[in-house]
Amino acid sequence: MSRPLVISDCDEVILHMVAPFRAWLDEAHGIDFTMNSADFGKALTHRDTGKLVEPEEIWRLLNAFFDTEMHRQQAIAGAVEGINALSDHADVVILTNLNDHRQQTRAQQLRDVGVDARVFTNQGPKGPALKAILDEYAPSRAVFIDDLPQHHASAAEATPHVMRLHLCGEPMLAPHIDCAHEAGHAHARIDQWERALPWLLERINGDKR
Repeated sequence: MSRPLVISDCDEVILHMVAPFRAWLDEAHGIDFTMNSADFGKALTHRDTGKLVEPEEIWRLLNAFFDTEMHRQQAIAGAVEGINALSDHADVVILTNLNDHRQQTRAQQLRDVGVDARVFTNQGPKGPALKAILDEYAPSRAVFIDDLPQHHASAAEATPHVMRLHLCGEPMLAPHIDCAHEAGHAHARIDQWERALPWLLERINGDKR
């Protein structure tokens, strides 16, 4: 019989991303990063002019960060322990929205913090990629973890039978992100791993739906 399967995002679920990105923007580019809403495009301003950073430049900076600064990313509290505890009960894979050429770098980055898991890269909504993973593994049951509500909406549409946990472990972002649970696209919203782990174990062990 197949094992349960946990499909987890990486950035802001297992590793901090915005915090080290913010520090790098400050140190290397004279750019201030302030989240006052869920709109990432309005968070970056040039310190010398106060003008917003253009969307094309934001994408260039994000790519540059992932090219050279991934070593700055540290584990979210309880994430490594939580993922490894889940791996005692289920297969665990990572579904991360990075370009495909960064797959090996992301896998090594996770191994460096203590998470040895297969990594799938993706661009755009995660529902189709999640379905492809489920088709390959054919698990007895599955749980999807992500920090962004749009991916829960996509997952709910493509794989409605999968249990979905909305978890954003970055305090800088969590208050500003729309809740996928309130929208009906996730089964729960829990932003701390110490509280999320019992919920996840109950679902993958079949104790609760």
